[in-house]
Amino acid sequence: MRVLAIGATGFIGLPAVSRLVEQGHEVAVLHRGNPAARLPNDARHIAGDRDRLHESRADIESFAPDVVLDVILYTEQQARELISVCRGRTSRIVALSSADVYRNYDGLRGTATDAPDPVPLAEDAPCRRTRYPYRGADVDFKYARDYDKIPVEHVLLDDAELPSTVLRLPAVYGPGDRQHRLRPYLRQMMPGRPSIQMEQEQADWRWTRAFVVNVAAAIALATTDARSAGSIYNVGEEPALTERQWVEAIGYAAGWKGEVVIVPREDVPDHEALDWRYSLWTDTTRIRRELGYVEPVSLTAALERTIEWERSALSLTLRAT
Repeated sequence: MRVLAIGATGFIGLPAVSRLVEQGHEVAVLHRGNPAARLPNDARHIAGDRDRLHESRADIESFAPDVVLDVILYTEQQARELISVCRGRTSRIVALSSADVYRNYDGLRGTATDAPDPVPLAEDAPCRRTRYPYRGADVDFKYARDYDKIPVEHVLLDDAELPSTVLRLPAVYGPGDRQHRLRPYLRQMMPGRPSIQMEQEQADWRWTRAFVVNVAAAIALATTDARSAGSIYNVGEEPALTERQWVEAIGYAAGWKGEVVIVPREDVPDHEALDWRYSLWTDTTRIRRELGYVEPVSLTAALERTIEWERSALSLTLRAT
């Protein structure tokens, strides 16, 4: 199969491309010439800018992809241009979305007027009533003003001529994670602290997560399986751990001997202003049942590999300061 991957040079895209190449697929990556991108030797490079995708029409047509995988599709305008460029040049689009489309995401951030939706959230669970969740926020993100995966999904899935597959990703962790999702807890564990404090609602809160290599496996599967056309799939680990279980799992993998202690909210140091009643626990049954998805890396191994990378990164940071 010939796969064109757009922007697949980073944390999630690069492992997905590597997986596709390992499976014997012919892969081309359209990117802006990132010198740090270490694409597999068998992957083809196509110079281009996703915000001026129309300028790459000839190269895309020359490669003649069976499927186009868009890793960095953030805005409605980008989705419309993607459809326009790809129509007649490929048979299907696969796009990465996010669990932030669900209405519980608004609730977690304290902007919802609805009661928490029951979890786990299946693909047909209610989506946010609001739009553009980062507009006006102080975030270092080029597309913060116009970012919203909900209209992106609508543009793709409403097109009658070009089928699309949408993958809603969870909180992704692993080596190379620029958000360092494990680091806050590891920092507390590394000095040998005997306990980590959290309030009861936070301890019971669930957020679906996934190791980056496992996410790459899901992306490769959906990209190469034509049965996924026209579908939305939640991706993530099963079971989704509570925050307390997550910390305990990190602690076990890190060899931490401490414990999680439940305290009143006002006693939690630097507590986050989040409404923990709104879980982001998503139901991943569909991709497992319809496409046969199974994680290639266990939770324990995933945490151990991530912790090893984080410890190395932390050590380098401490030396630099």
